[in-house]
Amino acid sequence: MDMQTLVLASAEIFLLTMICVVLVVDLFVTDQNRTITFGLSLASLVGTGFLVLSNTPATTQYLFDGSYVSDPLAGLLKMASIVMVGIGFIYSRSYLIQSKLMKGEFFLLSLFGLLGILIMISANSLLIMYLGLETLALSLYALVAFERNSRDAAESAMKYFILGAIASGSLLYGISWVYGVTGAIEFNEIATAIANDPSLNSLPLWFGVSFMIVGIAFKFGAVPFHMWLPDVYQGARTPVTLFIATAPKLAAFALIYRVLVDGLGDLHASWQAIIMIISLLSMVLGNIVAIAQTNIKRMLGYSAIGHVGFIFAGIFTGSQIGYSAALFYSLTYVLMAAGAFGLVIILSDQKEAESLEDFKGLGQRNPWLAMLMLFIMLGMAGIPPWVGFFAKLTIINTVVEAGFTWFAIVMVLSSVIGAFYYLRVIWYMYFEKAVNTKAINMGKDIGLVASLNGLLILGLGIFPATLMQYCLSVIN
Repeated sequence: MDMQTLVLASAEIFLLTMICVVLVVDLFVTDQNRTITFGLSLASLVGTGFLVLSNTPATTQYLFDGSYVSDPLAGLLKMASIVMVGIGFIYSRSYLIQSKLMKGEFFLLSLFGLLGILIMISANSLLIMYLGLETLALSLYALVAFERNSRDAAESAMKYFILGAIASGSLLYGISWVYGVTGAIEFNEIATAIANDPSLNSLPLWFGVSFMIVGIAFKFGAVPFHMWLPDVYQGARTPVTLFIATAPKLAAFALIYRVLVDGLGDLHASWQAIIMIISLLSMVLGNIVAIAQTNIKRMLGYSAIGHVGFIFAGIFTGSQIGYSAALFYSLTYVLMAAGAFGLVIILSDQKEAESLEDFKGLGQRNPWLAMLMLFIMLGMAGIPPWVGFFAKLTIINTVVEAGFTWFAIVMVLSSVIGAFYYLRVIWYMYFEKAVNTKAINMGKDIGLVASLNGLLILGLGIFPATLMQYCLSVIN
């Protein structure tokens, strides 16, 4: 193993080392001094991010006998994941202190989950991908049940664990079939084996791929494998929900891209219909069912299912612009999701702000926070000039160019349906009388992050070209 290999994988090595450091230090820290754990966790993220920025190569590099890939796409997704986890930590600190949940386990499990995400993003092997996936999944199961005395959290964690185990088993079963047919576990070698022997494109291969797609769709929370998502979003504490709604979505994008594009890209015509059906069901069901929700976390859960449908729509086109549009959509969605759950955390003063009723009169209580939530809701609804509009427009244009005009019409209609429940939140904030007139207290750090979060949603909508071009450049 040469030094160059260690340098390219230095972010994961550093993060694992810092997890051990945080774990040991936290053993000697009292609840009153838990800020030390918080500070060390943020320092771990900063160091990991610096190593990702410093060591991401300009061209694709394969390490560890081809099982690990380092490329510009991995660098972008890793940096975005690190930033999302850091934003989540800052949003969550005051909430955890107030709720008497400021425990080292929250930060350690989040860092372990991030490690799994980084491994998934750089996986070029079915087994390494599965290793990263399980590292992330086991961390999430424990995080959902983080509040030990909560029956809702325990119930959600158990449901998530059981369904997650079934999905992981499906994924592993599919991996065994794909390996049995192709004799390879590295994605590039799978693609080469199929290209050299077209007879491998047969029923046994697609039997295995179908099981793998089940596992991938579950991790995304796509229909019909979405049953866990709204319950987990509602049952988990809001900081945990914020974590689940952001960085793991980027890992899921890496998962589907590495498997279907890097490994099975030449067989696009064979898997296109499966992804199209999942995309259609997710958009329609997610947006329709979200209308009936009165719990904002549950509403955002079904909203996430609808957004996943748009991401899958970019994937099934099979074009470079489609993949880059799906990547752009994933990045902007997690930014909006972080802002939405961050505002829920800020409003959870003494009492969980889970009901839509808790947003009544926010425009009078705190006009600035109401404006930020307005930006987030309009962005998610896809209304110009917020970034969600450009993200949806790009996906729709890509679908039309691929010759699926009817599908683009369904996308537009589902967006119109989705606009209703986003606008309903805005109505509560500005046209309903406040139920709780108590002043909203938040630290300067949280206020700064929330402000940057909301303004970035507007800024990227006005000037989307730079990020879109970068997304296009990293999809090779």
